[in-house]
Parts: sequence; C-alpha cells; structure tokens
Amino acid sequence: METRNTETQYFKRFAKWRLTILFLFLALVFTVALATAIGPTQISLPKIIGIIAEKIPFLNSLVSNGSSDIEETIVLQIRLPRVISAALVGAALAIAGVVLQGLLRNPMADPYVLGLSAGSALGASIAIGFGIRFTLGIIDSIHLMAFIGALATVFVVYNIARTGPRVSMFTLLLAGIALTSFQLAIISSIMIIKAETVHALLRWIFGSFITSDWNNVKIAMPFIIGGSIVIYIFARQLNVMQLGEEQAQQLGVDVERMKKIMLVLSSLITASAVAVSGIIGFIGLIIPHMARILVGPDHRILIPSSALAGAIILVLCDILARTVIEPAELPVGVFTSLLGVPFFLYLLRKKRGLAE
Repeated sequence: METRNTETQYFKRFAKWRLTILFLFLALVFTVALATAIGPTQISLPKIIGIIAEKIPFLNSLVSNGSSDIEETIVLQIRLPRVISAALVGAALAIAGVVLQGLLRNPMADPYVLGLSAGSALGASIAIGFGIRFTLGIIDSIHLMAFIGALATVFVVYNIARTGPRVSMFTLLLAGIALTSFQLAIISSIMIIKAETVHALLRWIFGSFITSDWNNVKIAMPFIIGGSIVIYIFARQLNVMQLGEEQAQQLGVDVERMKKIMLVLSSLITASAVAVSGIIGFIGLIIPHMARILVGPDHRILIPSSALAGAIILVLCDILARTVIEPAELPVGVFTSLLGVPFFLYLLRKKRGLAE
C-alpha cells in the first residue's frame, strides 16, 4: 500500500511538472513573439508569425504573410537574432546559477557573484582590446578567451575558499566579489590603454544585445545547449549532493569529480553567454529561487524550469532596455541589477549566520 501511494504521488508530481514546463514554454513563445513585434517599426504578431513560419520547412506552403521585404529584414535579421540571443543567455545564466547553488549548497551563489561573468568578460576584453583574432573550428578567439577567463576565475575563487577538504561558503562569496572588482579594474585599464575599444568594452561591462546577430547565435547555441544537456544528465547526482558531501560520497557519488565537471560546464555556458551579451548580473541568482518556489528543489525539473524562466525574464528585460528611453537604449544589465541587488541583500541578511 505504501509503495502504491508513493507511485501515485510521483505520477501526480510528474503530471504537474509537465504542465509547468508546457506553461513556461508557451510563455516563452509568447514573450519571444512580443519582443519581436516591439520596436520603432510596428509589425503585427500575425505578420511576424507568418514571416517566421515561411522559413520553417513544411509550414512555408501553408502560410502567406503578405509582409514587405523591409519587414522581413527587420524581423529576421535584426529583431529575431537579438531576441533568441537574449533567451539563450537568460537560460544559460539561470542554469549556471542552479548548478552553482546546488553544488555549493549556497543560495547566494551565481555566475556574477562568484566572478565567472567578470572573468569571461575579462578574457573577451583582452581578445578585443589587444586584437587577438583567430578561429578554431566554430570557436573564435573571443569565445575561447571568455571560457579561459571563466575557468581561471572559478579555479582561483574555489582554491582561495578551500581549507583542506572543506570550502567556506562565506569566503567563497567574498573571494568572488573581490575578484570581480579586480577583473573590472583590469577591464577599465584596458579601456584606457586601448582607447579605440572603449565603446565595445563598455558593452561588455554593462551587458547589451545591441550587436547580436545570427553569427553570435550560431557560435553560442551549441555550447549552451550542449553544456546544459550534459548538466541535466547529472541532475540526480546534484539532488544527492544536497544531502552533504560525505553522505553523497557514501551513496556512490564521486564528489570531487562531480565538482570539477559541473564547474567546467558552468564556466562553459557562462562564457558562451558573456561572449554574446557581456556581463549580465543576478539572473543566475534570482531565477533558481523563483523556480524552486514554482516546482521545488528536484534538479530534474528545476534545471529546465529555470532555463525557460531565465529566458523569459531576460527577454522581458531586453524589451525594457530597448523601449524605456526610446530611441536611445539602456544596457540590459541595468534592469537585471535593479531586480537582483535588493534580492541579493535580502539573502545576505537572511543567511548572515554563514559568517558566524
């Protein structure tokens, strides 16, 4: 009887998960369509749907959008790649936040606070400022340097906070914040030394999708999606890690190997996101908490829910960035910081016992 009740509860929970994912997916589709419609040139949603559908095999023969060539160019070459870039970056940062919070068992961990975003931006800034240009397959120098910067940052922060086999959560946060300030100072120095790159580097510091195009999407998408899929494969192990490192070890999880894999993958998807948008803070902090309220702590549903929610929130923030002082544009990082800083201070006050 007890087994039957457990199975019934699981299937009820699974049905709820499916409904949640479906709702978030439909909300994302609507948000993407809305963001594509908003701009100086008003284009109706039916036209946008028709323009996009015409480019999809098996649907192009069923639709006739009646739009002009200019409208098609605006939708397909300007707005849509920007919106998809924002969705990808939001999903990547949210997943990285879930992983770091779960791995470190700290609700204040995220790619921005731990310095991964600034490390990625520093790597990319070195490539831009000093004209380092090369490609390795589909990877260009900016993405590679961003990944190296993120990986180096997480290595330094982790080892500063580590005392023997234990890692101090409070020290980890302080080290991340300090290293972020140090990295931003180096970026500022590069801006002074290489004055001709000021405009490009400012975009990295404050975060923006103004230069997003299909090339950015093509480069970032495989790493963000591929890294996220591998992370999801480890969802059960992340669940076990919540019990503590010793108990996870007893239950068969190779904790040190798990940490290394998750930190590398978090660095990879964060670097891919930063290479597209620059530094966008607090998405990885806020979204996992919102998703936990919605679906609970199980990483099997928390990871996809956070990805969809992160994509939705960042696309909405980008709409605000484009429209609040139109025709000028604000950095999207301004709006994520306005959301994130008060939330971070709330968590810091709530968890102040970590310092004791």
